[in-house]
Amino acid sequence: MTRTTYPALATGSVSAAGCFVSASLTPPPIRIDSPALQVMTDLTRIPAACIGANALVSEANQSMIYRGVRMLFVVDEEKQLQGILTASDVLGERALQAVQNHGIARGDLRVAHIMTPASRLDTIELAMVTRAEVGHVVATLKACGRQHAFVVDRDAHGRQFVCGVFSATQIARQLGMPLPTGETARTFAEIEAALTAV
Repeated sequence: MTRTTYPALATGSVSAAGCFVSASLTPPPIRIDSPALQVMTDLTRIPAACIGANALVSEANQSMIYRGVRMLFVVDEEKQLQGILTASDVLGERALQAVQNHGIARGDLRVAHIMTPASRLDTIELAMVTRAEVGHVVATLKACGRQHAFVVDRDAHGRQFVCGVFSATQIARQLGMPLPTGETARTFAEIEAALTAV
């Protein structure tokens, strides 16, 4: 293989008249009638944060902190979805119940003990999302009683894959609200109120 030689680019110096740092474009404010895609995490552009079912829960917690996320996809060696693990699962009652139910030390708790299995996840077809508005997403999450909903599509072989995620936390962040905590119904009431006010 021929090795390409790259010449260095021409360089200059900062202008004596002054130089400014470019400001990033401010995304448009989210409204209840904004396109749903504006609040979807697009997994075709942002890599999904994944972990194996056999990993320790403490490792999963560190992974979430390191990546700055509140949810991990639990996958097998072929990246097939096994379930999800959320920060609430790790830090809440589910972990404590699993320790008692399985009679193991908290340090030995595995992701498989507390994850939500794939069979219990709520999905929305991408074709539907492209025609939906933020209000539809909030209503769907509220109706399902979930903090997350997963957008799915099919590849060229007809296999289903997750291509996006809706998160109550992300919607709240885009609205400039404090991150949702506590009771799910209250969370959505707060998000709906903020969306209506925008």
